Amino acid sequence: MSASETVVRRARVEDANGLHDLYVELAEDRLDALPAGADEIRGLIAELTSDTSRLLLVAEVESGAIAGTVDIVINRNPTHGGRPWAVIENVVVSQALRRHGIGRELMSEALRLARVANCYKVQLHSGKQRSEAHEFYRSLGFNAIAEGFKVYLDE
Repeated sequence: MSASETVVRRARVEDANGLHDLYVELAEDRLDALPAGADEIRGLIAELTSDTSRLLLVAEVESGAIAGTVDIVINRNPTHGGRPWAVIENVVVSQALRRHGIGRELMSEALRLARVANCYKVQLHSGKQRSEAHEFYRSLGFNAIAEGFKVYLDE
């Protein structure tokens, strides 16, 4: 399996089952992080396809399986000359298909789309314990330049 056998494209409703499986992997046994059901994901994808500020991408391998995904949100912005900025979330490649360039293909397309949208920056957060992911993001040109903060509203 190589990235050359992978097609990165916008998610479609029929990708819901594959996305659900990837999001289960992303949750890493954290019950509070488990995804919505595949039926609800189908509905969300249908909504997202009409939202120009959301770009949900999937990596489809030669077999037709969904091997990875990335979610991009383009944020309108009154600063930086009115140029938008993008945030990347929910980056995951199937454990069985990691280290084959699929994540790099997904992220390259995400960055390309952010440039097309005239974004002045792209940012993402990654858990402090995910050192391999941090190395990957650095290899793509991301720098850890800020301290991230969040609050979970259900706790």
